[in-house]
Amino acid sequence: MVIADGDCKDAELGSQAKAFLDALASRPEQETLSAAEFGERLFPQANKSYEDLQRQLEAAQDQFYEGRNARAAQAVDEALQQITRLPVGDMRWKLFVDAQLLHGLNYRTLGKVKESDAAFRSVLRLQPEYTLDPDQFAPSLRQSFDKLKRDLARTPRVKLSVKSTLPAADVYLDGLKVGQTPLTLDVIAGTYDLTLVKGTATSFPRQVQVQGADTPLLIDVAYESSVSANPFPCITSTDGNDERTLSHAVRLGGTLGVEEVIVVRLERTSSGPKWFAATVLNVEGGQKLREGGFKTQGMDAPSEALPALVDFVTTGRSPSNLVVMNANGKAPWEQPGSAQRGGTDVNASNQLSSSRSASGLRVASYVALGAGVAALGGAGVVRLMAQKDVNALEKRLDNGRILSTDREALVLRDSLAKKSNVLNGLLVGGGAAVATGAVLFLLSPSAPPPVSVGLSTDGEGASATLSGSF
Repeated sequence: MVIADGDCKDAELGSQAKAFLDALASRPEQETLSAAEFGERLFPQANKSYEDLQRQLEAAQDQFYEGRNARAAQAVDEALQQITRLPVGDMRWKLFVDAQLLHGLNYRTLGKVKESDAAFRSVLRLQPEYTLDPDQFAPSLRQSFDKLKRDLARTPRVKLSVKSTLPAADVYLDGLKVGQTPLTLDVIAGTYDLTLVKGTATSFPRQVQVQGADTPLLIDVAYESSVSANPFPCITSTDGNDERTLSHAVRLGGTLGVEEVIVVRLERTSSGPKWFAATVLNVEGGQKLREGGFKTQGMDAPSEALPALVDFVTTGRSPSNLVVMNANGKAPWEQPGSAQRGGTDVNASNQLSSSRSASGLRVASYVALGAGVAALGGAGVVRLMAQKDVNALEKRLDNGRILSTDREALVLRDSLAKKSNVLNGLLVGGGAAVATGAVLFLLSPSAPPPVSVGLSTDGEGASATLSGSF
């Protein structure tokens, strides 16, 4: 995946980023996420307007009254697929309700009571007091609707708790505003479309499965609203915090299920040339693999430099002297005013070796910590199993002694002895593994983390989210 970093409205950045993506996608050996696929996965857009969908529902209603029920059902289904892609708000919710009520009416006529109730339920679960218009719905249907309403009122609820990194964000379920964060709702178990809005900041639209006793969610609206798909996949960055931007890029790559993310940007030094730079990130390990760039001016990249940079980011080497990186691993744009070795072939072997070494230590620390935690968890399981043997043995003791004639008691005693040895081994080994993992983690060089952590606090408590590739 290729994503731009910087001012997402910068025409020069967008033009060169698109040219870079096109050059990368033209390589047959590269499987690249297109800008259209990026937008469709993160921000699915309706290809019809509110007015178009309203007219489509009116046409479906005419088909229903003319007895063409199958066509009416198909038209409503197609409209609902587009309605769920509209921006959240009252207009979307109204269209959603109109479509579901028409669905319920049409299915009832077809004798599909289960499907009809499901359509009505999708409205009542968020507006339990909704009443059918007597001028549009027959008394028998209104009675069935009211009975379903009473049944839903007795249906057990589950808790949906929503918090956000931006306080007082509006919470929308299925397009209907239901409150502001932090928000706890008692809802009927099921799947809901969830979107958070804070001013001009909007989260990724997502489907959430609400079930169990409680479904807690923490939405990082600040991060998600910094990502845009038009006119090119981009992360808005204005504060110059490169580490946070790279962490967000890795997080985004994990969301989209890609293996590598290439972050491209325009570097404008205080003095000297302007650079178009590309940083390659491994999503699974959160590691920076390589970074290179070339001098650029104007909207278009130099004809030879662009394919040379693509060669570099895909292979680590470039035959061109247009793509540069300093021998010490620092890019020229990171050292304004210093002597630059223009015309140097890029050779990232030292950097890659360092990256692999850092990655190796960090991965080894994760493996050791994981093994230690697993061993300690296993010790807990063995301890529970041993307790059962202890309870059984205590019932067979004769004045605190084990009779030599009681074979079952002797078997329990031997089993306890074995479990004791296993327990001691797991505790010692697990403790040693955890300690080793901690030491390796501290010794490994710092690198962008393979996971992203979000935190939110308020007067009622605190929440955290952990995302990444595992």
